[in-house]
Amino acid sequence: MKICLLRGAGVDQAVVESALQSMRERHVEGAEAPRDAPGERMAAVLKDSDLLLTLGGDGTFLAGARLAAPRGIPILGVNHGRLGFLTEIEAHEMSDGLSRYLNGDYRIEERTMLQVTLVHDGTSVHEWNGLNEVVVDHSGEARILRLEIDVGGQAVGVIDADGAIVATASGSTAYALASGGPILEPTLEDLVLVPMSPFALTVRPIVFAPRQDVTLKVIRGPAEVRVDGAGRGRAVAVGDSVRCGAHPRRLKVVRFSPPESFYRRLSEKLGWGRPLVPK
Repeated sequence: MKICLLRGAGVDQAVVESALQSMRERHVEGAEAPRDAPGERMAAVLKDSDLLLTLGGDGTFLAGARLAAPRGIPILGVNHGRLGFLTEIEAHEMSDGLSRYLNGDYRIEERTMLQVTLVHDGTSVHEWNGLNEVVVDHSGEARILRLEIDVGGQAVGVIDADGAIVATASGSTAYALASGGPILEPTLEDLVLVPMSPFALTVRPIVFAPRQDVTLKVIRGPAEVRVDGAGRGRAVAVGDSVRCGAHPRRLKVVRFSPPESFYRRLSEKLGWGRPLVPK
């Protein structure tokens, strides 16, 4: 049994050492995956891993998902951040969580990942994968973009907006929600397109069936593309397209809570049901 750890930027090394010690006590091989390591080194660390344990907030979990999903490695998120919507357990529950995992007292919840391709002159020039969303918006200039939308080879239309978000069900409670999109149950395979501040009031979010590629072509720019908010945006020239579809491999998330706990978590994290005036 081998477990890799991915540490968030705000997490002390002492936390990692404590986690590795807990693994040694359980006769489990543990290794830290350096977050910014080159691809070859990261691949070597993750090789033959049975679990990726993320120590941090949702950003660390997203980084872990991009590493784990293509390799078929399950992921367990330990929240050391503020919100922790994606993570499964809190920091003080890590030891118990490791025991439950090693005892087989868990379930696997599969999540759709995005596979995103930037196309220039008919040629794929860059690819990403992500768990939450891809955002195509204006590159710092205060002007409206014009985007042509195509779904599965069918033209949907042209919109004028600040940009557009294509999100998975997992990402529906992130940036897409803040931009007025719907909430999707996280195990759904659908994708949702959310226009950002559209010029026309009739432009609304659309939910697309599974296994449909959504393509955004920049008709008027300039624009940038970002996946899961990671790193700096990459330029998208007029005439370029961003193709968004489901990654061939779904993310395997370790869960200790029952499936219906999503709605309890939603209520807790978004503050639904709290009294407007404190008693």
